[in-house]
Amino acid sequence: MSPRVVTTATELRAAIVNLLAAAGPGETSLGLVPTMGALHAGHAALARTAREENDVVVATIFVNPLQFGDPSDLDRYPRTLDDDVELLGRHGVDLVFAPSREEIYPAGDPLVRLSAGRLGEKYEGEFRPGHFDGMLTVVAKLLHLGWPAADARYRAYFGQKDAQQLALIRRMVQDLNFAVDIRAVPTVRSAEGLALSSRNRFLSPEEAEAALVLSRSLRLLQERAERREPLDVDSAVALVRSQPLVNLEYFEVVDPATLEPLAFNCRETPFTGEALALVAARVGSVRLIDNQPLEAGLHN
Repeated sequence: MSPRVVTTATELRAAIVNLLAAAGPGETSLGLVPTMGALHAGHAALARTAREENDVVVATIFVNPLQFGDPSDLDRYPRTLDDDVELLGRHGVDLVFAPSREEIYPAGDPLVRLSAGRLGEKYEGEFRPGHFDGMLTVVAKLLHLGWPAADARYRAYFGQKDAQQLALIRRMVQDLNFAVDIRAVPTVRSAEGLALSSRNRFLSPEEAEAALVLSRSLRLLQERAERREPLDVDSAVALVRSQPLVNLEYFEVVDPATLEPLAFNCRETPFTGEALALVAARVGSVRLIDNQPLEAGLHN
C-alpha cells in the first residue's frame, strides 16, 4: 500500500498523532527514516528495519541545501519522489514527509546552525567544509518535527555507510539530550561488493568496476583483523592506488567513537579490540566513501 505523503509540519504532526492512536493502547513506538531521496536498496534496508521495530514508520525526503558546498552538486542531485514513495511503501513505511525548502527554512537559510566541532572538521569535513554543520542542523529539525507523543518510544535510522555522519548524529543526540534512540543499519552492497549510493548511477561501467577496489581493500583489513594479524594499512592503501581510475583522498583506521586515528595496532602489532576503517576516493568525476568496522576474532 502506498504511504500517505504530507508536505507541511502541521500535516506531519497531525498524521503522527492519528497513526499512533490507531496503533492501539499502551506504549507505542515511532521509527523515523530521514533521507534525501534518490532511494536504493540501502534505504530499503533502513525502512525494513524500522518496520520490524516500530508500530509507526515515518520517512522524510528532503534534499538539504545546507549540505552542498557546490551549487551544481545540489542541482545535479537526483529528485525521484514518485519512485521513492513507491519503494518506501513496499518496505512498510506509513507516512512520507516531503517538505519544500521553504517549509524547512521559512526565513531562508538559517542564521543559527549546529556546529559539528572538531569531529566534523576531519575526513569528509576536510573535503566538504560546512557539510556536517548543515547535516546536523537539518537532522535536528527533522527529529524535532517527527517527535511522537511523550509515552511513545522514538527511534531514528541511519546507514553505517555514512560512518562519520552516524558518529556525529550519535554525539549530537548524546550532547544535546535528544530523547531518541539512534539505530545503525549495516551497509548494503551490490553483489560485487560496491557500497550502494545514490552517486553510483553516475559511474560508467568501467568506473563501477574500478570502484570495487575500495571494498576489496576494506575486506582485506577485515580479514586480517578477524585473524588478529597486523593490519598493514599501507598495503591496503597501495591496493587502492594500484587502480588508475581511482584517486584516493584518504584511508584511515580510527576509533569508532572518536574517529581519532589509532596510535597502534595497525602495522607490526597483532590487531586486538575494535576499530573502523574509512576510505574516500574519486572514481572519474564521482566521489565515493566507504567504511568497514573491524573487530578482532576470538583466539583459537
